[in-house]
Amino acid sequence: MLQMGFQNSTIQVVIFNLGNERYGVETSQVKEIIRVEEITAIPNAPDFIEGVINLRGQITTIINLRKRFGMEPKPIDNDTRIIVFEHNGSTIGMMVDTVTEVRYLAKENIDELPEIITSRTESKFLRGVGKLPDGLLIMIDLGKVLSGEELFVS
Repeated sequence: MLQMGFQNSTIQVVIFNLGNERYGVETSQVKEIIRVEEITAIPNAPDFIEGVINLRGQITTIINLRKRFGMEPKPIDNDTRIIVFEHNGSTIGMMVDTVTEVRYLAKENIDELPEIITSRTESKFLRGVGKLPDGLLIMIDLGKVLSGEELFVS
């Protein structure tokens, strides 16, 4: 019974970096985390879409999260990872600089975003700010990283 209460009051998050900032996404949204493999570019796709990969027979669209957030692109290196998730029946990969760890975060340690941030359109895929003993964590909602008109059918 105690364990059940523990699970209800905490979430498990995958922590990743883009530059010097730490982000988190609930593990319930993540299908898997993979290394970057060869990406096939798609002509006329939005600039933040790197292209597609063949993930065990499943065509997977790869989003460069740095570009999606308006950050300077960074060359792919040994630390670059792709966080794979499902969105409206499609498998999508989100390219990030590094995935550092998986941690538990108490729900009461997640605050709403300040109003000055939520008024910006870029904030539509942000869920809040998590407070960890070693710093803050910007929480992402993977389902909102793409809006419907930005998804394309290959």
